[in-house]
Amino acid sequence: MKTGVLIFSLIIVATIAAFAQDATPKTDVRQGAQRARIHEGRKEGDLTRGEAKALNRQQRHIRRTERRAKADGTVTDTEQRKLNRKQNRASRNIRRAKNNGVQN
Repeated sequence: MKTGVLIFSLIIVATIAAFAQDATPKTDVRQGAQRARIHEGRKEGDLTRGEAKALNRQQRHIRRTERRAKADGTVTDTEQRKLNRKQNRASRNIRRAKNNGVQN
């Protein structure tokens, strides 16, 4: 009986951990797209090394914020809004750095 309860408890914990990792799939996809935009801008010469470094630092900060939001197993609406706001700001910064003030 104790073994059954232990196994059941482990399954529940594993399930919760799995959902905690996938609690922000849109954030993860968007994060990957932004990293690709930075890499592309650097490769095409639209971004200097310093600009790319600053943008990558901002991406690390967003990942750190996401990890902290996931730490308790639940990403609240407030935490998700904070992540979206940070990603919006990062996207805007990438666009501005790549265009250097020139709008297409």
